Amino acid sequence: MFTLHNKLQHDTIEIASLTLSRVLLMNDSSFPWLILVPAREGMREIHDLGIGDRSVLIEEVAAASEIIQDLFSPDKINIGALGNLVSQLHIHIIGRFRTDRAWPGPVWGAGAARPYAEEELSAVAGRIKKAFQQKDRVHGR
Repeated sequence: MFTLHNKLQHDTIEIASLTLSRVLLMNDSSFPWLILVPAREGMREIHDLGIGDRSVLIEEVAAASEIIQDLFSPDKINIGALGNLVSQLHIHIIGRFRTDRAWPGPVWGAGAARPYAEEELSAVAGRIKKAFQQKDRVHGR
């Protein structure tokens, strides 16, 4: 049985379920920021996953990165699996802009999150969800 960590539940909105991972949108309008959480109980590190799941995870990270690039055209995409505060394995995929509040440093500790307004959250989540659905159709899933 897979359970999403409470902090991730609190800070994000679920967008989609992929073959391996749940796709979450960080509720911070400062950055296009997705989090992939492999739906495997007890995973803390990427190497904890079996080889098949690791392969799936890298493809899901690539798909999420492509979606961030296509929808938001960031200057750079940051990908990280830190886990210092939330030990449950999760991968951050963050679109970065030279004009964002944290550039060129990391997003963590660079000011308070700016939650999405309700309408904006619905619109952004809808665009991302649609992009994942289209990607699934293209790949025959």
